[in-house]
Amino acid sequence: MSDSAHHPHPYKKKPDWLRIKLPSTNDYSYLKENLSHYGLHTICESGKCPNIAECWAAKTATFMILGDICTRNCRFCGVTKGKPNTTDIQEPEHIAEVIKKIGLKHCVLTSVTRDDLPDGGAKIWHDTIVAVKEKNPEITIEALIPDFNGDVVALNMVIASKPNIISHNLETVRRLTPEIRIKAQYDVSLFVIKTIAESGIKAKSGIMLGIGETLEEIRETMDDLLQQHCRIITIGQYLQPTRNNIPVVKYYAPEEFKEIEQIGLQKGFLHIESGPLVRSSYHAEKHV
Repeated sequence: MSDSAHHPHPYKKKPDWLRIKLPSTNDYSYLKENLSHYGLHTICESGKCPNIAECWAAKTATFMILGDICTRNCRFCGVTKGKPNTTDIQEPEHIAEVIKKIGLKHCVLTSVTRDDLPDGGAKIWHDTIVAVKEKNPEITIEALIPDFNGDVVALNMVIASKPNIISHNLETVRRLTPEIRIKAQYDVSLFVIKTIAESGIKAKSGIMLGIGETLEEIRETMDDLLQQHCRIITIGQYLQPTRNNIPVVKYYAPEEFKEIEQIGLQKGFLHIESGPLVRSSYHAEKHV
């Protein structure tokens, strides 16, 4: 284990363009009440997302299924790590019910990684998407999935539920993957993305910048994704969630994100969200 687990990293001072101006109304009580009533979680809260105010004010949220404790210990992530609780087989119905109550037109579903489950949680994934579609026939759905350790049977179970988009994040460039994502493997993630794309469902991925990658490595990562027939990508700034997470090496300026977006569009991506505060689910409804 690296020293970082024992020696907290200081925070690097944020530049002005990362200072978030919260909207004048912060009334998320309707969403919070429904979530807590069913014991549900959003990655908006667990992942300390900088866009929570904007998205929740617009009645969009990213629901996190399979609990809020992850079996992996990725060094960039703010989600709690440890031994997960038992799965709630009624979760699919509860999620579908809450989405109906809130009146969402588009929803994003994600989950912690559940290496403790034989199918990685694929059955709950499948049942949740099916339940949401049944209760909300007009809705569009994006599934932001873990890698299921590259298990094709688990992947195909999610694919069979037919969400509009399936997203799986590479998170970073090949060289930094072993250091940042610990258990996840770059080539396994590429295989997951290729499997999604070959199924006929739109494949999407995301990376974060500011942890030591080079521009050449960003270009190579784009090429790798395009080779798997992934045409939608989100690119955002890594923000250190806690002092135990890896520190920020660089804050990219908004103009640099624009330049990287232009590189991606020239390479052949159809849709790119690229900016300091962009996260996987940001403006996700536009990607459908």
